[in-house]
Amino acid sequence: MAMDHGYSAAPPRQRRAHSLPPVLRAPLEGRTWREFGWILLSLPMSILLFTFSVTMGSISAGLLVTFVGVPLLAGTFAALRGLGAVERLRARYLLDLDVPAPEPVVEGGGGALAWIGGLLKSGTSWRQLLYSLLHFPWAVFTFSLVVPLWTAGWALATYPLWQWVFPAWGDAGGIQLYGDGTHNEYLDTPLEIAATCVAGLLLTVATPWVIRALNQVDRLMVGGLLGPSRLASRVVELESDRGVVVDTAAADLRRIERDLHDGAQARLVALAMDLGLAKEKLTEDPEAAARMVDEAHGEVKIALQELRDLARGIHPAVLTDRGLDAALSAVASRCAVPVAVEVDLDRRPAAAIEGIAYFTVSELLQNVSKHARATRASVEVWRSQDRLMLQVTDDGRGGADATAGSGLAGLAERLGAVDGVLAVDSPAGGPTTVIAELPWRG
Repeated sequence: MAMDHGYSAAPPRQRRAHSLPPVLRAPLEGRTWREFGWILLSLPMSILLFTFSVTMGSISAGLLVTFVGVPLLAGTFAALRGLGAVERLRARYLLDLDVPAPEPVVEGGGGALAWIGGLLKSGTSWRQLLYSLLHFPWAVFTFSLVVPLWTAGWALATYPLWQWVFPAWGDAGGIQLYGDGTHNEYLDTPLEIAATCVAGLLLTVATPWVIRALNQVDRLMVGGLLGPSRLASRVVELESDRGVVVDTAAADLRRIERDLHDGAQARLVALAMDLGLAKEKLTEDPEAAARMVDEAHGEVKIALQELRDLARGIHPAVLTDRGLDAALSAVASRCAVPVAVEVDLDRRPAAAIEGIAYFTVSELLQNVSKHARATRASVEVWRSQDRLMLQVTDDGRGGADATAGSGLAGLAERLGAVDGVLAVDSPAGGPTTVIAELPWRG
């Protein structure tokens, strides 16, 4: 499953339909002006961060021999955390980049010494120091490039509106292109004014895309250095996955208990009572007792079938003995529509992954039977490098959604708990294609 870097795009602002193409409307879009504002503010912020980091870092390093430098360096890191929070907030509103706060300081115990030790050992502290050092030259470069481009573009594009200033208030006909004391060249003819305006428009149209390209580097810096580490993000993800696994296991246990209580157990209790009555009638009314025994025999068959179905729902024996091909063929035979099964595996994956794959296909085929209104379906299983791929397709009515709190959403959570992925393509009117991807772990 693809890993993120601890950050994501902020919720997108509502967009309206436009008649102009994106290239022409980019200079007027709010996104362009917000990202331009990011570049404007980045220079003073980077100067503050760089100056503070270099100054306090140098003082702390010089005072390390007196042991005063240790708490001073920890205080520097704490201040950088606060400035990093300001940068994340700025990125959220100006770059539409939502970067979660990094992991808190891990203290080995109570007191100031533990806090100082936690700050000094924290990778977050050193990443934020690195951000303050690297962002300064980058902010100077982007400011020096974008501000002249943006201002020159708008100034030249609007040149016909303010060209009159030169002859009215100066000794020139327009912008001076050349002058050597004896000969001067000005942009003052109608053709030159129009050419200047066109050049300004081209520059104004191109600059927003330069701004967006440069700000991608800022996004990487903010997300990679001011957010949580990949390790911390992975720990949070694993904790969430563990919760999903625990909840799923508890739900499965409750389902098994309910099926036993309401199904086979209740049937066996009734069977015991019927046999008891038959035993009492054996001497008085043998024919009635025989009928009751015959009915009890039918109940035994039903109870055995229910127990077999329950055992199959826990882990089918055919899966253990013969693998996915035979097990999925058995599932397909019980589907309400004809199902074509194709399994192309040179060997078996890990038993746990094999079981998850079986129950994934089983649940998807149950959805086909109950909700799809399909006439046929297909199941394909293959291996792609170190991933086990499953695809279930039907020609039903479509409209399946894995994000609407349905059974597909629960299935996606179960797959995510083992680094799996579920992708659903189900337009209204069909067909529906569900692809599941699991780690091989064979």
